[in-house]
Amino acid sequence: MSDLVLRIDGKEIRGKEGMTILQAAEEHGIRIPTLCHSPDLKPSGVCRVCLVEVQGSRTLVAACHTPISLGMVVLTRSPKVLETRKTIIELLLTAHSGSCVTDLNAKECALHKLAAELEVSPPRFQVSEPRYYPPEDDNPYVRRDLSKCILCRRCVGACQEIAQKHILSVAYRGFKSKIITDLDGPLKKEACKDCGICIPYCPTGALSKPVSAA
Repeated sequence: MSDLVLRIDGKEIRGKEGMTILQAAEEHGIRIPTLCHSPDLKPSGVCRVCLVEVQGSRTLVAACHTPISLGMVVLTRSPKVLETRKTIIELLLTAHSGSCVTDLNAKECALHKLAAELEVSPPRFQVSEPRYYPPEDDNPYVRRDLSKCILCRRCVGACQEIAQKHILSVAYRGFKSKIITDLDGPLKKEACKDCGICIPYCPTGALSKPVSAA
């Protein structure tokens, strides 16, 4: 693979052909925040938190799956990028109805960490029906609290690509979208026994070990 020279935030860097903007940036110590991305999984670009500005592009692009090119000029923290990123976090918080204020595990929530880092104000947006699901405390293998889910799909990717079990998937549309198993039943699949691969990939604590297994 040949080296490609590009600029990220005014810094001239070299990257290998086939690398994404995110990979090239991380290799040179330039941090671009992400929520749905994991280096272990195929990039999905669903959360859009990693949007960056590329000179010549009409729209912001997702750094996690946009390949670098020779002479590319990228801005990761321009006013346009930061404002858009903050709005995306605000929208995610609007739909994120988990009990994070009183939850002792909230400090582990990547969404709230990013909101604090970007100084995101309380969401301006209102929803007619907050997305709430009762926690599934009776699941023997994985505890789910889908009110904390931000639909990043990392659990789906981990289940399909790493565990090779294809138990989790996305169902419904729009605001009603959710991660399901089978025909939207509880996550009590025997195949989940002694697995738990999906749990550490969840950035918000929507998936965790049952108290009996912790």
